[in-house]
Amino acid sequence: MNYRIGIDAGGTFTDFVALAEDHSLLVFKTPSDRDNPVSVLLDGLAGLARKAGLEFPDFIRRCTVLVHGSTVALNTLIQRNGARTGLLVTAGHEDSLELRLGHKEDGHRWDFRYPPAEMIVPAHRRLGVRERIIAGGKVHIPLDEAQLDEQLDKLAQAEMEALAISCVWSVANDVHERKILEKARSRLPGCYVTASVDVLPRIGEYTRTSTTAANAYVGPVLDRYLSTIESALAEQGFNGRLYIMQSNGGVATPEVVRQRPVAVLNSGPAAGPVAALWYGRQLGFENVISIDMGGTSFDVSLVRNGLPDVIDQADIARIRVGLPMVNVTSIGAGGGSIARLDELKILQVGPDSAEADPGPACYMRGGTRPTVTDALVTAGYFPDTALLGGRMKIDKNPARQVIQDNIADPAGIDVYRAAHGIIEVTAKNMVDGIRIASIERGYDPRDYLLVAGGGAGPAFAAMLAKELGIQKVLIPSTAGALCAMGEATANLRYDAIRACPVRLGDLSTDVANNLLDQMEEEGRSALGVGAGDHARVERSAEMKYIDQIHYCDVQVPPGTMDTDKLARLRENFHRRHEELYTYSEPDNEPEIVSLRTSTVVDTHAPTDAGSGATIPEISIKPQGIRQVIMPDSQEIRATPVYRNIGRETEDRFKSVPFSIQGPAIIEEETTTIFIPAGDSIRYDPVGFYLLEVRYEG
Repeated sequence: MNYRIGIDAGGTFTDFVALAEDHSLLVFKTPSDRDNPVSVLLDGLAGLARKAGLEFPDFIRRCTVLVHGSTVALNTLIQRNGARTGLLVTAGHEDSLELRLGHKEDGHRWDFRYPPAEMIVPAHRRLGVRERIIAGGKVHIPLDEAQLDEQLDKLAQAEMEALAISCVWSVANDVHERKILEKARSRLPGCYVTASVDVLPRIGEYTRTSTTAANAYVGPVLDRYLSTIESALAEQGFNGRLYIMQSNGGVATPEVVRQRPVAVLNSGPAAGPVAALWYGRQLGFENVISIDMGGTSFDVSLVRNGLPDVIDQADIARIRVGLPMVNVTSIGAGGGSIARLDELKILQVGPDSAEADPGPACYMRGGTRPTVTDALVTAGYFPDTALLGGRMKIDKNPARQVIQDNIADPAGIDVYRAAHGIIEVTAKNMVDGIRIASIERGYDPRDYLLVAGGGAGPAFAAMLAKELGIQKVLIPSTAGALCAMGEATANLRYDAIRACPVRLGDLSTDVANNLLDQMEEEGRSALGVGAGDHARVERSAEMKYIDQIHYCDVQVPPGTMDTDKLARLRENFHRRHEELYTYSEPDNEPEIVSLRTSTVVDTHAPTDAGSGATIPEISIKPQGIRQVIMPDSQEIRATPVYRNIGRETEDRFKSVPFSIQGPAIIEEETTTIFIPAGDSIRYDPVGFYLLEVRYEG
């Protein structure tokens, strides 16, 4: 039997999922170690091998696909410990990175106390070159090659590790930028050199330059990381295909990622909605809300009509990145989020976190401040002696003590009510996060299936659903490794873009078809797909009305562009503009800014369309009883506890379904599920639970 492996390297834990040909799942979690990622990788694969009942060499030979998601590039940008980077631009534009768009990020535009962003390329390493292309693509000032040589000599003397190149209007004519790129690679051997025409050939000087600079800044770090991983896997006998998870929700080969490493900045969270959609389709749902509660953050993503919500740019660590990425709303509401009383003695939770070190007090690593995990242990939702199926020992007494000292005593309440308060405030914060991702964008969460992931997400799932009016919640038995599951099931994807500044009425069908064909060929080449091989090409245009600043993505009709399809594109734009902004101007002329394509190759991850078949249910007995605080009444109630039901059902009862009435708790290896009184939950042999939320009246 062969396996597809998904690996999600987070800051606290690294998650491993093995998806077998017979649809069975294996999951393993191990603590992350940023200083020794190879050891973590091999330990996790060895853990999967043990669960599969195989010797490690035999297991690694059966791994046909390995998809790796990592925070290496993101951490590099956040911690500002990337390569020593230089920037070559058109003379006079050396400060475009600091000028930005003339203001600070949204939310801080007028805050004079908010400090400027720290530049990843300081002023003395940003050099100008005399040249100028104008908007129509004409060479206005020829490239001064003598001065270019002087600037390259300065960069060589400064021992640059990476170099970014971004010339004004290179999107209209790349002749100068290509010449600079050629000379730089010749004169700076061993330096990672990247140009904006290869990273983001799109109108918008700041976004294009910033994205290219970030690409150079993280490039050498990610290249070394990938080389280390490839060597370690080769030494162990791995001969399958290695892919890297991208921010756009698809995967790519290491070769493609090395050219555009900035495309993997948000790779971890991007896999969550991919897994949520995979699970949702087992029940016939194309609209899902994915939630993933980790140690530090609570991530929310929306999938509508089978497509994850993708944005074309974002500020990451205060650096503008203009490549497509899954839209993830993150708030500081993780298991390690710290609870405190403010100066008015009002309970607050997060966004600061205890993280992995020292972690929650119950971890017994020296944590002295109460966290959400400590509250879950104290309230009875979590076990009080061990997590991860018994592999991680914890102690309820330190958890209760820090809540008593920091919350209960100062507020004049008992420790159980304090723990309940922490849980309640956290749930309210999580509901706000879901509303931001859905209601505030015009989508009713009641029309969606909620898919709950993370170690603590399923403990809150019923409370969140009830607050939002959602009736069904799908909880994977491997919820604690949701992103790793997404990586194991993700498709190959390559995004391409071409600037095309033209009024729609002036767009030639020949020009449109030529650009679209170029991008499709670029995508097929990057993914190694031949002309006769099947690949889906999703096409869109960035469009706006004349004199508008902001634009919106509009679907481009499939097939060869002709007069009728251009008319359909016009209609699509007016309709999309009205959907987003509540109005359209049919008499106003639309403009195209850029054309985009996404080339997608299905990886054919195992699925089971037969889920939900009518099979007689069995009776499952609880393995214990625990005192749990009920969320509505705050009553402490003896609650049955079931452990590893998914695994027990598969091994002992041949994967037949069952249902449980709340109140109840189900402890799986990577997560804990709470079912309130009145609600019910059913196990599906595909490997997930379906929680039905009851509403009064």
